[in-house]
Amino acid sequence: MNVAVAARIGMDEQKWKVRCDLAALYRLMAHFRMTDLIYTHISARLPGPEHRFLINQYGVMFHEMRASDLVKIDLDGNIVDDANQSRRVNAAGFTIHSAIHMARPDLICVVHTHTAAGIAVSAQKHGLLPISQHALKFYGRLAYHGYEGIALDLDERERLVADLGEHKAMILRNHGLLAAGRTIPEAFNQIFYLERACQAQIQALAGGAELIFPPEAVCRHTAGQFEGEGSLAHYEMAWESCLRLIEHDTPDYRS
Repeated sequence: MNVAVAARIGMDEQKWKVRCDLAALYRLMAHFRMTDLIYTHISARLPGPEHRFLINQYGVMFHEMRASDLVKIDLDGNIVDDANQSRRVNAAGFTIHSAIHMARPDLICVVHTHTAAGIAVSAQKHGLLPISQHALKFYGRLAYHGYEGIALDLDERERLVADLGEHKAMILRNHGLLAAGRTIPEAFNQIFYLERACQAQIQALAGGAELIFPPEAVCRHTAGQFEGEGSLAHYEMAWESCLRLIEHDTPDYRS
């Protein structure tokens, strides 16, 4: 039986769409070079009262991710409703993502990256500087979490959640970036612009010239503009445009 057909047996259209959108997000992260071999992860909460979410099968590269490659797990890390119980998930990925999904039901999708620019900013004591329009999107809306080693200790979940607070984006010190969203398109928007803000900062600091900082009132005003009415619609519009970048991939991410 075709894998895609098998994956959809007993699965409603809404849950299948989450799978397809999450697979697409993996492909887009690969397209924009925000991967780290098999080691980072993106998750999405499935609709329903079971508190289950999808995450990548450990070992599948982002550029080849398909809807059927995603593994459904519960908040205890158990693989559920999967005929192939030999599939694995990244233990550190489970720790980070389950923490957010347990504590923040408003956030559907969580993205974690290890990019060069993200790691570099995570190691800078001053954190993300308000020196670009991209960075101002996160002004007053960005959390920080101190490094505790590879995230294998489930006790770290409480500290991750406490540090994130009410924000949707966080810099993991000496580690990388984390961003989340009420929808998959919003999570993509958050990580895309947090990454771009970090890239801009590293290049600006490398130039060695004195930096210009906008007045605090302007910083706060700009951050508010990004969260204005219709922001979710803008995220959806950008998402639909970006999907055209991967529509001709083989094999298709919807399979």
